[in-house]
Amino acid sequence: MNFNFPALNHEAAIAVRRERSNVVRLAVAQALAGANSTVVYATGAVVGDMLAPSRTLATLPVSVFVVGMALCTLPAGAVAERYGRRTTFLLGAGSGILAGLIAFLAVLQGSFPLFCTSTFFGGAYAAVVLSFRFAAADCAAPERRPRALSAVMAGGVFAGVIGPQLVTHTMNLWGPYLFAATFIGQAALAAFSAVILAGVQLPPPTATERGAGRPLAVIAYQPRFILAVICGVVSYLLMNFIMTAAPLAMKFCGLSQESANLGLQWHVIAMYAPSFWTGRLITRFGSSAVVAVGLALIAASSSVSLLGIDVAHFWATLILLGIGWNFGFIGASAMVLECHRPEEKARVQSLNDFVVFGTMTVGSFLSGGLLSSFGWSTVLVLSFVPLLIALLALIGFSYRGNLQQT
Repeated sequence: MNFNFPALNHEAAIAVRRERSNVVRLAVAQALAGANSTVVYATGAVVGDMLAPSRTLATLPVSVFVVGMALCTLPAGAVAERYGRRTTFLLGAGSGILAGLIAFLAVLQGSFPLFCTSTFFGGAYAAVVLSFRFAAADCAAPERRPRALSAVMAGGVFAGVIGPQLVTHTMNLWGPYLFAATFIGQAALAAFSAVILAGVQLPPPTATERGAGRPLAVIAYQPRFILAVICGVVSYLLMNFIMTAAPLAMKFCGLSQESANLGLQWHVIAMYAPSFWTGRLITRFGSSAVVAVGLALIAASSSVSLLGIDVAHFWATLILLGIGWNFGFIGASAMVLECHRPEEKARVQSLNDFVVFGTMTVGSFLSGGLLSSFGWSTVLVLSFVPLLIALLALIGFSYRGNLQQT
């Protein structure tokens, strides 16, 4: 998270200190708020299996979480454009607090609809949390944006420890109400995150920036933006598709909840730990090359899990999946930064996230039914289809770019 700066005058030095402070605060908030998603993924399918009227609906709460992410990205972008990003951050933290409290009540009352409501609010919170990366990039100089973006994402390493450990150490604290104490902890982390985010200093949007810029349709038809969306969609879709089914698949294979929690912990660490270097790799080799490596690692994760169903195979799958997601998603996010002007940033970034998370809902809804009806191997084999699409898009757009340069 270190940045190298040349000698600066007084005003520039103040701006640099503000940039560093924002990046650190956003990284800490990423660590706290990222635990929200980890808790949902670790408990969603298991609690869903306990409360749902049918086993085929076990992963519905996680799917509703993804729907919340998708539906709230565009409103979050509109609020940020009009009132500033910090307002959006605090509204997101409020949604996180509600998610934990409603989930707590759902477990006490044994209510499946109420639990799905809680995960919707959790998804709204997650949508806002994922905008932290763009906020950090926006307050940095152009040459430092990939590193600022990845530095904030690196905060998710701690989320990978906080979330699973919260689940492991609280899930049995309240006798017959499995995970009830976990969801109280989830709400407390969101409240703490709000305190951290209140100190973020980002300039409010100017009157000129509101509604300025090119129409979204013009931006969306840029080849670079299309490629960024495809790569972001496939990276996040497959991460969610496989990770949603993994804890339940481990349960079906007779493995313990503790093993699933620890597997998810290493998965989330793998998702964010490479962020300490991803920004440097993007600067040196380009976002397309980093995305290509990410897609290859996701393919490797599915291949490993097809070789066996013991704990080691599940953990290796989740770790490779996490690293692949990091390279694919951060690389695609860096591509988005190349596609908009400063006054267009909130709308373009929220459009990208809306498409990414909206497509994720398909995989999230399908994973539970496919797992229950056809088994874990089918889930893994199907993951190669979108990977092939993304690979062809990378090759096609790279070839087109080379032709235009000659």
